Amino acid sequence: MRILITGGSGFLGARLARELLSLPHLTLAGGAPQAVEQLWLTDLVPPPADLAADARVHVLAGDLLNLLASGTLALGGIDAVVHLAAAVSGDCERDLDLGLRSNIDTTRALLQAARAAGHAPLFVYASSVAVFGGMSGLPMPALIADDTLPAPQGSYGIQKFVGELLVADFGRRGLVRARNLRLMTVAIRPGRPNGAASGFLSGMVREPLAGQRATVPVSADTAVALASPGNTIAGLMAALTTSGEAWGPRTALNLPALSTTVGQIAAALGRVAGVAALALLDWRPDERIAAIVGAWPSRFDAARARGMGLLPDESVDALVAQYVTEHRAAITLPLK
Repeated sequence: MRILITGGSGFLGARLARELLSLPHLTLAGGAPQAVEQLWLTDLVPPPADLAADARVHVLAGDLLNLLASGTLALGGIDAVVHLAAAVSGDCERDLDLGLRSNIDTTRALLQAARAAGHAPLFVYASSVAVFGGMSGLPMPALIADDTLPAPQGSYGIQKFVGELLVADFGRRGLVRARNLRLMTVAIRPGRPNGAASGFLSGMVREPLAGQRATVPVSADTAVALASPGNTIAGLMAALTTSGEAWGPRTALNLPALSTTVGQIAAALGRVAGVAALALLDWRPDERIAAIVGAWPSRFDAARARGMGLLPDESVDALVAQYVTEHRAAITLPLK
């Protein structure tokens, strides 16, 4: 079996790659178990050393749209695509052309490559909670259900929803086996901050635990929907392995969410590292960030996901505990 992960050197891409490589076999879309013989990773940067050293891993570094346009990347022989590569929310709001190129043009080119391959590979598209929203006269529902219609209110969410529609149409035509997966904000992410409007939700825990200051650009009562890295990978694995019958006719799946507030995240940080950590939080309102994050829903009833065995994280404390366990070397403050 051959699988392609776009954005394969990123945090989620690399974690998914390690998960796939650790398995003796994979039941792709409920089919017969097969070993993952080749894992293709594309990204702007090389993958982590452990992945690069695995003989099953094949790396194509460079701009994904250019790789597709030049024919350097073709999907002949690829059984499944996991399309994670994207420009993130804050960057898309600042630069419309960047978002259009990264999130629409590249997705369309990747789908066309799957079409040209001629064997309808499984196509898992990482969409986002940002496809939901509300407006004056048409407020967002208090609870997002599986049948809630998307109404994105920012460039990133709009671009992700356009991607969903493209994937669904290629699936309707039998050119790919289409699966759109709506991810929650992943927390707590390790590493350096990125341009995502929601990036502070990880940074307000990660940076203080490393003895660094972190800016919180929204009010403490801002409601958010989170998922741990582990639960997010479980959702991606479900999209790869669930049979067509169990997935059902609807292309898009909402992943489960832990509903919480920014204040509750700060409280969990305090329970782990005390007042020294809380003193490193700078509460500085940013209307631009608040408008983006505040337009996203925070409460979900993900019944379809529950039927696949996918459940939300137990608590914010559990998210922080997962980060502490997995990234102990990055923590400099004494823990309680």
